[in-house]
Amino acid sequence: MAATVESAQQAVRSLLDFLGEDPDREGLRRTPERVVKALQFLTKGYAEDPKRAINGAFFVEDYQEMIVCRDLDFYSLCEHHLLPFMGKAHVAYVPRNRIVGLSKIARLVEIYARRLQIQERMTTQIANTIADQLDPLGVAVVLEAEHLCMRMRGVEKQNSWITTSAMLGLFQTRFETRQEFMNLLSKER
Repeated sequence: MAATVESAQQAVRSLLDFLGEDPDREGLRRTPERVVKALQFLTKGYAEDPKRAINGAFFVEDYQEMIVCRDLDFYSLCEHHLLPFMGKAHVAYVPRNRIVGLSKIARLVEIYARRLQIQERMTTQIANTIADQLDPLGVAVVLEAEHLCMRMRGVEKQNSWITTSAMLGLFQTRFETRQEFMNLLSKER
């Protein structure tokens, strides 16, 4: 049986009741509707095809040097606790005479972030999609994020950041290429 908006709202009402709240009290009456709308927005990446994000926006260019998009803000929900994690994505690739519009990389990060995620999977999904769609000489993705599931519950470790990386092609096989990318990330703007 497929879930409906109404059944999702009822689930939120049940959760409020489980927590000892009165779902009919004034401040909570519309909470089930608001929660369902918020979750639909925060997970809208499921309705979007990451390959279509690039949408054939390729340009032939005699360029085979590193292109870096850094500090791309993202917001996601941890699939384990449905709590937010957020941070910055840094994406680089070395083209094989074919480049893509830079906004397409930011869009790709957004699509994968707007799903229930774990940071490790999101990192490799971004890297693998760029590799599949662009056929570059190499791809590097680094995500730096803070996880509210670590800050608000469990170990309650404030000021903790998680860093994940995926290195493909030249970034995996050539130390110098990887090091150049990491050096570019560490530079102050």
